[in-house]
This record gives sequence, C-alpha cells and structure tokens, in this order.
Amino acid sequence: MKIALLQMTSGIDPAANARVITDAIAEAGQAGAAMLFTPEMSGLLDRDRKRADAHLRGEDDDIVLKAVREAAALHGVWAELGSLALRRADGKLANRSFLIDDKGMIRARYDKLHLFDVDLPSGESWRESSVYAAGDGAVVADSPAGALGLSICYDLRFPDLYRALTDAGAELLSIPAAFTRPTGKAHWEILLRARAIEGAAFVVAAAQTGEHDDGRATWGHSMVVDPWGEVLLDMGEPAGVGYAEIDLARLGDVRSRVPALRHRRAIPDVERLS
Repeated sequence: MKIALLQMTSGIDPAANARVITDAIAEAGQAGAAMLFTPEMSGLLDRDRKRADAHLRGEDDDIVLKAVREAAALHGVWAELGSLALRRADGKLANRSFLIDDKGMIRARYDKLHLFDVDLPSGESWRESSVYAAGDGAVVADSPAGALGLSICYDLRFPDLYRALTDAGAELLSIPAAFTRPTGKAHWEILLRARAIEGAAFVVAAAQTGEHDDGRATWGHSMVVDPWGEVLLDMGEPAGVGYAEIDLARLGDVRSRVPALRHRRAIPDVERLS
C-alpha cells in the first residue's frame, strides 16, 4: 500500500494552506497513493491570537476541511488531516484530527489529549491549555493502509496512549506534528522509532517545516518508521510530498519475532519505599 506525506510550511492564510493540501491530494492520487497524511495545524499556524481569531470557525464552516473533503472525493484519495484549530460551542478551541475517506466522508475525529505548556530555553513560550480544550478519548479507525491509531504532536511523549491504541488493534500510528527545532533535533526521531518498536506498529508522522509567517520555525523531517524501528522515509527539511510503502506482512513478521504485545500485563500498584 502506497501512502503519501505532505510536509508543509503552514501560514496565516487558511485559503492558501487549503490550496497546498488539495494540490498535494491531487499529486498523491496521480502517484498512485491510497492515502495522504498532513501535519498538525495544516489549516492555520498563527500564534497571534487576535489575527488568528478572525479565521477560526466551527467544523461545519471551516474552509480547509471543506476543501480537503472535496479534493479527497475528486481524486479518490483518503486523507488523514493532521489537525485543524476549530471553534467549539463553549468558545474554547479543539486541536482536531480527521480521517476522510475517498468519497469525502469523515470516518473519524480525534481531539489532542495532551496540551503543550512550556517555557523553552530559546525564549519561546507555549500555553496550549489557555486556548485549547483537551480531548477525552483515543481513536482507532479502519483505513486502506490498516487500522489507524490517531494522535497529535505532543501526544508522542506519552507512551500509555500508544499502548492503548495498539491494545485496541492499531497497526499504524499517525503522529502529525509541528515540532520546534530544538526539541525536534533532540527527540523527534528517537521518540518516533520508540513508539514504533514498543507498539510493533508502523508510525506515520507528517510534520511542519521551515520558517512560518508568524515567526516560528519548525523541524520538518516527516517520517515513516516500520514496526522494527527502521526508518522508511525521512523527508529532511524541504516542503513537499513524500511516499512510502506500507506492507502489513512486515507487521505480522515483527510481532511474531518479538511478541511483546501478547505479553503485556496490567501494572500492579507500585510500592514506594524510602
């Protein structure tokens, strides 16, 4: 199964970002890919909250989601829309991922569970929880490439989520992201490979890259990792579309050689001694 990843430099104009994604869906379809994966915040990446607020809509009115659904149907390609910032009825925002089929129908939704609140040595400060509401559930959905477990960016640092996803039958783990350069350089690849090895699953991680209109810089290096931890694709820093082959027979081979998933046990209460 051939899949495509879009590595993009999302900006502050959702219409422009939508064109990048729909062009990538067309390119993926022409290349014979069954699915396209996009990064976190594909539709809008803008840390100026007042400016961004003018573009934020509910799910029914979001122009990027509408454009992606139409392009998926037009080109017969599934899309894992890494995430969009969407306005909820309570006024908070959701960082929401979508699985869209080749008829343009939404097959699954996932709201980011873990919110990134941190002050970095570089001087960057992020407070996702001041704007976004955390999700309250994990999701595995069927896709042409296999059972797909959904997650978003900072979720990568919480292995319990991926244990839950693989316990629920996930064969691929989608990890769309907008990693900063310092954390990307230090941790991105090693964490992706760890999640693949722990879960004996494919990891598909479409990422933001480059210098963005709002002044931030992201790491890039969109990756596909196989269940043995081998890197099948590393897109480096340039924006564009990359491709990888997903062979679920490889998953069965790895899980038979290292049957750790069958040996998982519930962890008993920890006795803390002094």
